[in-house]
Amino acid sequence: MSLAEYKPSRAQESRAAIQRLYISMRHLFIRGSYKPLGVSGEAMIQAMLTLKPEIYGSIADPEKVELNGLLYIFERLPRGIETSRYIRLISREGFEDSKFDAIVPPKRRRNCYRIDDEQMYIEMTRGASDIYDILTHITFLYIEAEKIRRNSLDARNRKKRSWHMLEEYVHQINQGEEINTDVGFTYLSSILGRTYSETVEACEKFAASKDVNSLFEIVYWLGRRSMEEALEQNDREISFSSSLREVLGHHVFGDKWASAIKKILIDNKWLKRPIHIISANLHSVMNCLYASQVLSKKLKTQNLMSLAESISQDKKGEYKKLVEDYALKHGMIALDDTSGTNIGVQIFDLEKMDVQLLPEEIRPQRTYKTTPLIIVMDYAFGEQAYETLDELLKPVEMDGQRHRLNIQSVNIMGKAGILEGQKGDIMIPTAHILEGFADNYPFDNEIKAADFEDSGLGVYEGPMVTVLGTSLQNKDILTYFLKSSWGVVGLEMEGAHYQKAIQAHAKIRNNIQKNVKLRYAYYASDNPLETGSTLASGSLGVEGVKPTYLITKQILKGVLA
Repeated sequence: MSLAEYKPSRAQESRAAIQRLYISMRHLFIRGSYKPLGVSGEAMIQAMLTLKPEIYGSIADPEKVELNGLLYIFERLPRGIETSRYIRLISREGFEDSKFDAIVPPKRRRNCYRIDDEQMYIEMTRGASDIYDILTHITFLYIEAEKIRRNSLDARNRKKRSWHMLEEYVHQINQGEEINTDVGFTYLSSILGRTYSETVEACEKFAASKDVNSLFEIVYWLGRRSMEEALEQNDREISFSSSLREVLGHHVFGDKWASAIKKILIDNKWLKRPIHIISANLHSVMNCLYASQVLSKKLKTQNLMSLAESISQDKKGEYKKLVEDYALKHGMIALDDTSGTNIGVQIFDLEKMDVQLLPEEIRPQRTYKTTPLIIVMDYAFGEQAYETLDELLKPVEMDGQRHRLNIQSVNIMGKAGILEGQKGDIMIPTAHILEGFADNYPFDNEIKAADFEDSGLGVYEGPMVTVLGTSLQNKDILTYFLKSSWGVVGLEMEGAHYQKAIQAHAKIRNNIQKNVKLRYAYYASDNPLETGSTLASGSLGVEGVKPTYLITKQILKGVLA
């Protein structure tokens, strides 16, 4: 085939679009600022429109505003960002000690500060992935804002009646006046390019979401700021603080985080103790170790899964509080994060608990020569996984000497997108492939698919791809990873980054033993190849309890044995 005859596949075009986005974001970050509708911002917009990520649904439709995608990003952006003309990404720069109230998005742990009516500051302390994530969301936001503007103006750039009515409607809402919702939905649907029923459904979803403004307000402000830029040359701008540009990649926050953990080990003279690291949520390990001792009589069951379901369905959180209080008196130390990583930590001292009281499913069948410690770290975010684990695996410097930690195992439980199967199924990785790079990490996983064969869930074993961002994937790319010789079973954002740290310390730097045991397992939060089953369709809820605890039990069986 000649070069003139060559036509890239849709998957190849998509991968190229991701690379353009990645390069553009790094360039803009180094430059320090950009205008979303300027030349640089337009390059990102075009790459996004070429890519058409699955999570952003109808992003490429010039008229229809994507509603599920908007809800998804607004749950991860600070409340009120739609009113901002200027958005500044910063490091941790002292605002936590100021009189500004921190705004924390419900689905993304980051501190944000409303500076004035037009400016929002957003803390970036979780590494490069955090920056790529938010820039992707903001780019999508401006694409949809332009649709709103175009739908609200006529051919001569005059505001349509539907816009004036929306403006009046929002004013009435803010004044607390009685409103006719049916009329409001009608005008809003015209501006959104959506049907009346689609608009009503979307408004209900926004109203039900915690710490997110109403869809009426969001559409009004997105449209208003877009019009001000188009008609009055009052440009919007994204900027990056010099402090943020200085600290990125230097593990500043990861070092503080790891140092706090190591201080506990030093203070308690635990440096020689066998240590098992678990990356997971901050409830499943604690509940597996203590819930049966606290709640079995109250709930009249010793079955761990039944106890877990009861705890998850307890809206008041009384059961969780009882278990937590008991745990803190029987071997658990909880470290609230002060480093900026937003990664909480629990340390479990098995010496201070009666292991014979543990549920039968995880109870060890032997006594320990040296009782181990379990360190549970909350979920990292993308490249932050490398930063935190790399710092944690480094030896402790004390009294002019280096003390290697006695790391026995590293265990990763995560949620991931599945490419075969459905929400709630389980994936067992045999290798991690870093999307867009030549970095591939095969490894011997102590957890096998056979460990879950009687679970009643689908279990899929094979390579997994670590992506730059879950919101940058489409069906073409994912189908290629699934159907080609890569044979990928799922996608996530941390696996390869954890592997990069583990293999460097075990095989090159000799900071941990070469035969450190590795246990990885993921449960499916979504299937991006299945219509209506992307991350934007909502969380797992109670469905997530079973796979979460099946994986946690399997990890603990290995750790405690």
